[in-house]
Amino acid sequence: MKIAIIGTGYVGLVTAACFADLGNRVYCVDSDRKKITALKKGNIIIYEPGLEEMVKRNMKEGRISFSTSIKDSVRKSDIIFICVGTPSKDNGEADLLALEDVSQEIAKNINSYKLIVEKSTVPVETGEWVKKTINGFKNRRVKFDVASNPEFLREGTAIEDFMHPDRIVIGVESAKAKKILLDLYKPLNTPIVVTNIKSAEIIKHASNSFLATKISFINAISTICEKAGADIEEVAKGIGLDKRISREFLKAGAGFGGSCFPKDLSAFIHIAEKMGYNFNLLHEVKRINEEQKNIIIDKISKLIWNIPGKTIGILGLSFKPDTDDIRNAPALDIVNRLIIQGAGIRAYDPKAMEKSKKVLKKNITFCKDAYDAAKESDCLVILTEWNEFKELDFKRLKKLLKQPVIIDGRNIYDPKMMKKLGFVYTGVGRKV
Repeated sequence: MKIAIIGTGYVGLVTAACFADLGNRVYCVDSDRKKITALKKGNIIIYEPGLEEMVKRNMKEGRISFSTSIKDSVRKSDIIFICVGTPSKDNGEADLLALEDVSQEIAKNINSYKLIVEKSTVPVETGEWVKKTINGFKNRRVKFDVASNPEFLREGTAIEDFMHPDRIVIGVESAKAKKILLDLYKPLNTPIVVTNIKSAEIIKHASNSFLATKISFINAISTICEKAGADIEEVAKGIGLDKRISREFLKAGAGFGGSCFPKDLSAFIHIAEKMGYNFNLLHEVKRINEEQKNIIIDKISKLIWNIPGKTIGILGLSFKPDTDDIRNAPALDIVNRLIIQGAGIRAYDPKAMEKSKKVLKKNITFCKDAYDAAKESDCLVILTEWNEFKELDFKRLKKLLKQPVIIDGRNIYDPKMMKKLGFVYTGVGRKV
């Protein structure tokens, strides 16, 4: 099929590369000329395992191309996926201005039947607005359909998630749109949930809000575990082996971040309020997540006493491992709060250093590796669970630190082992 992908961020670029790899002809569009120029040269400006190789392979084979022209891409395509950003406004509501602009541009350039698909995460009823906008701005008497096809890609495993999904959700209002999307996704051989557009839109927000709730729930339990002398890792295992609950997302730590959970949680709260329902449960999920950052700082303070004037080593700046994404990363909030309190920071992340340098500029030294971050630091704080941090030389680490203090904000180490090695160690909800 001939597919236009409008927006080449994390979702758009991964979607484009994977559709191309399945044998489709994909036209990628973005208004950012610098980004398009880089992509044309094969320079991928985001880090996602396997993505660069996939894009270059499909460029070489002529299945994927990049342009700033919505007009050309729309006219050449059968299906148009809208993958533009929907950032949060101050009140939590999703900002849909980019979606509206793109809908108008699509309308002006439709020259034959098109299926226009919302891939961006949008509030329920957005599909109706897209349809109204296209009907209001299109110049020709051509038919089109609007559909919703929410993405469920996790940064760090996005290609695997696209090619081997748990399910695919499509919201449609015509038999023709349904057939096109079923044919498009047929090679993936996975369960497909077919529903109306509004249900598909709600499925995405409900899914992310539920996963965020699981994380905040286990973080709340971790606080109880610490007070009671229990171990959150054992408790989470005991809970997660129940098939009705599962072990996924029951990992206590410094809290969730990224471009999806915080944004979608706020948006869903706003959607519910707009519908006349006060979603108190999700308000508490947000509060618990914010509190986790304070809990990490309190742990630091308890182990090194006064924070002002101290040097603190930080391992991990991205919101999760295997990505360079620092959007809403708990690590950045924690680092900023430590700097405000008068600490000096020595930080290292395998992939997120360049992006972090653009937002963290005062009282911070960016280091070449984990050992450099530990050098002359009063403590070491783990804020992202990169695999390389699990394999450090602890004897070397201990010699580099001013004090052998480790605050493990992701529970990647065994407390008993760390104590045996002579470290003053604390995790989140762990029994030492």
